[in-house]
Order: sequence, then C-alpha cells, then structure tokens
Amino acid sequence: MFQIILSGLIFGCVYGLAALGMVLIFKTTGVVNFAQGEMAMISTFSSYIFLTSMNLPYLTSFLIALAISAILGIIVYVIFMKRLQSESPLNQMVITLGLFLIINGVAGLIWGHNPTSYPEAIHGDAYKLGSIFITPNEIFLVGLTFVLMVVFFLIFQYSKIGLAIRTSSQDITAARLMGIKVSRVFMATWLASSVLGGIAGMMTAPITFLTPNMMFDVLIMAFAAAVLGGFVSLPGALIGGLLIGVFENLVSYYIAPELKIVYTFILIVLVLYIRPQGIFGGRKTIKKV
Repeated sequence: MFQIILSGLIFGCVYGLAALGMVLIFKTTGVVNFAQGEMAMISTFSSYIFLTSMNLPYLTSFLIALAISAILGIIVYVIFMKRLQSESPLNQMVITLGLFLIINGVAGLIWGHNPTSYPEAIHGDAYKLGSIFITPNEIFLVGLTFVLMVVFFLIFQYSKIGLAIRTSSQDITAARLMGIKVSRVFMATWLASSVLGGIAGMMTAPITFLTPNMMFDVLIMAFAAAVLGGFVSLPGALIGGLLIGVFENLVSYYIAPELKIVYTFILIVLVLYIRPQGIFGGRKTIKKV
C-alpha cells in the first residue's frame, strides 16, 4: 500500500509541474494551453539529442533544453498568441489545440513513434525505507517539484513581476494605464510555463518512454489536477497533481489500469459538484457566456 502511494506521489509531481505551467498561463491570460505537453516533448527530444548524439553531460543537456523551452514559449506567444490577445479565450484555446496537433505530427515525422529509453537525472540503487523503496532520481524529482513550486509562488506573490502578472490578469486596460507592458508580462508567463513543461517532460521520460505521444496522458492528468486545485492556485495545482497521482495508482492497482482516467474524472466531477471552484479556487464566481 505505501509503495503504491509513493509511486503515485512520484507521478503526481510530474502532473503538478505540468499543471503549474497551465495554471500560470490561465491565471495571467485566461487561456488553457493544450499544446504545453507537446512543447515539453520537443524540449525532451532536444535534450536526448544533446545527450546521445553530442555526448554532452546531463546537466548541460538539461539546461540547453530548458533554454530551448524558453525560446519555444516565446515563439508561440509572439507568432500566434500575441496576435489573438484581444480575441476571446475560446479562440486562443483553439489555436493551442491546433498547435498540439501540428507539433505532434511533425515530431512523429522527425523522430518516429518507436519508444526510446531516456536516462535518469541521478543514477543509483533504491533506498529502502521500511517497506518502501525510493530511488535517488525519484527523490530528486520530488525535491525539484517542491522547490519550483515555492519559487514560483514567492515570485508570483511578492515580486514586481508577480504584481504585474496579477494586475494584468485582473484588468489589462488598467495595467496598461499603470505603465505595465502587458505583452512583456504575457511573454514572460509563456516562457516560464514552457520551462516548467520542459522540466516535466524530462522528468517523465525516464519513468515512461520517450515518444511523440509521451505527454498525452500527462497533459490530461495535469489539466485534471489544475481543475481539481481550482485553476487559479499554484499550490492547488501541485496538490491536485499529487492527489490525482495517488488516486490513479490506487485505481490501477485495485481495479484496472485502463480505467484510471475514467475514475479520475469521476472523482473530479464529484469534487466540482460539491465545490465548483475547485479545492483552492477561492470564492465562487459566475460568468455569463
């Protein structure tokens, strides 16, 4: 039982990282980026090329891949999202769905669909803690997830860029009148979200396989985690990811692995029926659409 819960927490950290990126963009622009998983997949394949074809150290490949993630986030915003900044969030989300399909198709043509193993960040034998086992790479993943969550939460709450993001998310016109360069704020948000997605991708590949479709399930679960957490709370996104990771592992073990997504969304429906704004969604708001 404890090993199942621990494994669920490991996957939950990946979901939480991806959900953090989704919440960051949604909290700022009101848009759900459905292409985030595919953007993360591109970054992961890039790091794999640096590791295998160029024989670069893991840390160097990791940092270069994060730089590529940042550039990719900027490109997506400048070329696609900035032009639709004044359009409805629905139109912008359709663009992200289109990007999802395009990136996935191009990646399949370039790298194929055969699963490839991806090295862990930290190698070593598993540690035994009572009746459970945990590897150094899993410890690194958990620690990295919580450090990133704390860093982004502090930046969002207490820094000038965080204040600019919060102001822009509430009223773009007022933010511009206050001298805030809204486009730069949005670009920074897409950059940060893409980097978080890239980290999630490089943490996912060692525990699954490296393929163009590797982030599809992660994207679904990250979206579910963001919804469960309230879609406006950074800590809520992480906690939602952890809860879903544990829940899906329990469903996989005690019921059936192929039903984990079904039961996960049944759980979300039940939670949202009781608390429509999510666990950490704050006060309930009503929008007319």
